[in-house]
Amino acid sequence: MACAVIVAACMGLSVFGAPLYGASSAAGDLYGALGVARMSGDVPAVAFDLKALDGASLASQHLAGKVVVLNFWATWCGPCKEEMPSLARLQSQFDPGQVRVVTVTADIQPIGIKQFLDHLGITLPVLFDEEQELSRLFTVRGLPTTVLIGQDGHALGRAIGPRAWDSQESIALVRHVLDRQP
Repeated sequence: MACAVIVAACMGLSVFGAPLYGASSAAGDLYGALGVARMSGDVPAVAFDLKALDGASLASQHLAGKVVVLNFWATWCGPCKEEMPSLARLQSQFDPGQVRVVTVTADIQPIGIKQFLDHLGITLPVLFDEEQELSRLFTVRGLPTTVLIGQDGHALGRAIGPRAWDSQESIALVRHVLDRQP
């Protein structure tokens, strides 16, 4: 429990209002180029086991050894829906055995979520955080919020607000995290 509190406190550090498109590299700082707040990386991300849209469940332990882009969103959030296709395109750039884009929603309308994703042809996993427990543990205060988790299971960066996750900068950041030794 103390670990979860420490993670939540660390994740409270964030950058607001970064642009969705047109990010430029800030002197080689891949995090800064996207307006992603760096996290200390010395505290493991919180464990979870949530029901997925497809009826299965997904536990964080099944993501061990992978870079995880964990996106918190909702169908009623316009910027969330706007960024969702770029998250799907980001996933298509990487082997799912190495990088996983996973979305988490507090929505409780699976039919509406499925229709939205089907309309766009998106097949990313959607996990239900109905009680918003995971959202609280990750200190999600605004949507969309995205947390970048390294292969060692430690949270490395956090973005609040939409991003172009399929941009060259985003792909470079994920590659950088993937190339790090766990």
